[in-house]
This record gives sequence, C-alpha cells and structure tokens, in this order.
Amino acid sequence: MSPFREYYMNTVIPTMEREFGYRSALAVPRLVKIVVSAGIGKLTREGKSYEWLVNDLARITGQKPVVNRARKAIANFKIRRGMPIGLSVTLRGRRMEAFLERFTKAALPRVRDFRGIAEAALNGGALTVGLKEHIIFPEVTFESTDKVHGFEVTMVTTAKKKEETKALLSLLGVPFQRKQS
Repeated sequence: MSPFREYYMNTVIPTMEREFGYRSALAVPRLVKIVVSAGIGKLTREGKSYEWLVNDLARITGQKPVVNRARKAIANFKIRRGMPIGLSVTLRGRRMEAFLERFTKAALPRVRDFRGIAEAALNGGALTVGLKEHIIFPEVTFESTDKVHGFEVTMVTTAKKKEETKALLSLLGVPFQRKQS
C-alpha cells in the first residue's frame, strides 16, 4: 500500500468519521480526480507553437495532455471550429496521489507571496486553483522552458458540502488561508 493510501485509511477516514459523524468508512468523501488544464487559445491565434507546453505539462503530471479543440466558431474571440484552445490532463489513482503530494509539498511553497488557498476557491465538492507560473514545479526549470504559462488545477471530491470538502483537502495537505481575527 502506498504511503498516501495508508495515511488516508489510518488518519483521514477516522478523523472525518469523528468530525462529521459518518457511520461507515465508505460514507467518508474521497478524492476522485485531479484535472490540470491550460488555455492555449492566444498561442494558436498568434500562430505560435504550443508543443513546449505539452511537454512541460507531461513532465509535471506524468501523463500526456489532451488537446481540446473548439466545438464551434466564435467570431468575437477569433476562434474557428476545430482550432486548439486548451490542454487538459485528468489524473486518477496513483498518479493523482503522487501529483497531489508534489503539488502541496513542493510546488505551492514555491509560489510567490503564498498565504494559502482562499475558501472562495471551493465549489461544493471541488476546489479550483489557478496558478500564474508553471515553473513552480521542480520538474520544470526556468532554463528548460522558454516561456512561463499559467494553468488551473481542479480537485474533484465526492463531498456534498464545502465544509466537508475543505476538511478532506486540509487533511490531505492542501493549505487554506487562515481566518483574519
């Protein structure tokens, strides 16, 4: 059993059962998937290559991203049907656990002026965090990439309420902002 899974079974489940009064370990919310996505619409409109971002996201997540294409043309945004507009990676299982550990322990501490994730980022059973620089991950060095690009990390849980989601993710190591007194 992986250390993450062991920690989840031995610490997170009993704590959540005590705190929220769940009758079964199966009723405790769990992390379902993590989606890492980046918009590339501006790069493709300008005719620039986005292969460097594909390679960097693959290095960060351990999985090759999918190129998302526009379903229909939108003239105001200069988007044509079939034009690449984004990259996304959906992580589950062991890759998700490994990414979450690297994200919370290695990447977030490298964010400039980081004071925690705001509670406003919680959306029911999900948490979405926008990052301005992809070079906060140790897998990507400033010398290995020619540009800095932002992306979003969305953590989806089976929790029904914001409080449950926040408690679960806090126990899994996601740092939230402290309330001002």
